[in-house]
Amino acid sequence: MRTPPVEAATWQDKRARLDVAHVAPLNALVRAWRSEDPARQVPWFDPDDGGTGARVLVLMEAPGPGTVRPGGSGFCSEDNPDGTARTFASLRAGAGLERRDYVRWNIVPWAVHDATGSWSAPAATDLEDARPALSSLLHALGDLELVVVLGQRALAGWTRHATLGRPAHVLPLLAAPHPSQRNTRARQEALLRIGNALACGAAIARR
Repeated sequence: MRTPPVEAATWQDKRARLDVAHVAPLNALVRAWRSEDPARQVPWFDPDDGGTGARVLVLMEAPGPGTVRPGGSGFCSEDNPDGTARTFASLRAGAGLERRDYVRWNIVPWAVHDATGSWSAPAATDLEDARPALSSLLHALGDLELVVVLGQRALAGWTRHATLGRPAHVLPLLAAPHPSQRNTRARQEALLRIGNALACGAAIARR
């Protein structure tokens, strides 16, 4: 069954809540990353997610065109009108992980483009450029108990963060495939792995 599109009023409501208490520090980071490089296309954190009180951090790879291009939602959100977001939202709900218990983000917070200006997956240089942003994010998420990385590049970025620096606290990590349409249509195993990883997060949140 196809998920109905999110109404424009929903995005307007989210924008009106950018600075509510639980996401204000995170969206302050967004503003800082944008100011460091005005060319960066960085979406907002979704106020309908857990914000600074999240117990689980879900990291994907980089914002997609439907998120940050003109006319896009402007949010890193499971409510985005694309197949990846719909697949993730369904798996998250099926796993019993409440939205208030997790925050969704990307290992590279800004959109990545290749030499022709087309959207691209993050390269090693992008992962390195984004390492300070990840450190800032983790500092703001003081209640985290689990990180779930979805996709090989998200895993590579997390591994670089954990082994090139000396994090004060090493968080438990689960890695699963990216919930792209290609992955989930071709491999039912990918759906199972993502769902099980999110179910672990739900168990942690219920403790």
